Amino acid sequence: MDTDDAGTGRRVLPHNDQLRTNPTPAAEVVVDESLVRRLLVDQAPELAGESLALLANGWDNIVFRLGDAHVVRMPRRALAADLIGHEQRWLPELAPRLPVPIPVPVVRGGPAHGYPWRWSVTRWIPGELALRRLDPENPAAGNWMAEPLGEFLHSMHVAAPADAPENPFRGIPLAQRAEIQTERAAMLGDLLDPGIGRLWAELADVPAWSGSPLWLHGDMHPLNIVVNDESIAGVIDFGDLTSGDPASDLAVGFMLFDSSGRQRFRESAGEHSDHTWNRSRAWAIALGTAFLAHSGDNPDMLHVADFTLSQALSG
Repeated sequence: MDTDDAGTGRRVLPHNDQLRTNPTPAAEVVVDESLVRRLLVDQAPELAGESLALLANGWDNIVFRLGDAHVVRMPRRALAADLIGHEQRWLPELAPRLPVPIPVPVVRGGPAHGYPWRWSVTRWIPGELALRRLDPENPAAGNWMAEPLGEFLHSMHVAAPADAPENPFRGIPLAQRAEIQTERAAMLGDLLDPGIGRLWAELADVPAWSGSPLWLHGDMHPLNIVVNDESIAGVIDFGDLTSGDPASDLAVGFMLFDSSGRQRFRESAGEHSDHTWNRSRAWAIALGTAFLAHSGDNPDMLHVADFTLSQALSG
């Protein structure tokens, strides 16, 4: 293992060629440009003549750039099929009160041509992923995002209605993460700094969220934040939209900032107790180990895991 001091924010994981991890989950349906074009011709003919190019192929969705102004977002696994419906239902209501653009669907597509699920067309948000601003050798490089990202989450984290989407993996008590965290730690073995396990054990006993369930983005990390120059241009991928404990969203503070940036982020994200911020640190461990355990073929996810776990250790 590397032996750099975790307090510096530098690498505490082995280099990528040492990782013995699982790859990105396999797609359950084949989605190619031909299929997307046929769906557009039938269900969004006004956009069917635009250029089409593969943009991203993630855990849950495949995304195509459509012309200069749109993207097509399609589930690649059954697990994600309902998530598109949540975006279609709720993003139009959430967008007006959020301080940055989000990908409100402009086309709500449905099954056809052998494709079994709903799909969406959204507007393109120009910029680059916040991931590109991460620098393990300079963990303060992303601190300029601290206040605007905190303000976004402050706007996002309001009381959610009773019929908000349920998500068994986000916004839940840490006790419900314990079994999967133990399994991932065993799977990763000595790839993890021993301090990660000790810190998780300490944080897992922090009192649970006792307030009303709040709206949560559900998947806040540097690949879902779009930046442009020195501003946040948008927040994308609301597939894990849910309600519950805001600590799971606030974990993004360990994914982008050093300790001073996290303090600025905390001051902008609303009034939360020390317990909530300690749970956010535990969530950073949970998400960092998840990225490490299931993205052996995805350097971007591994980069995020490296930074996140380093910062979780540094406090």
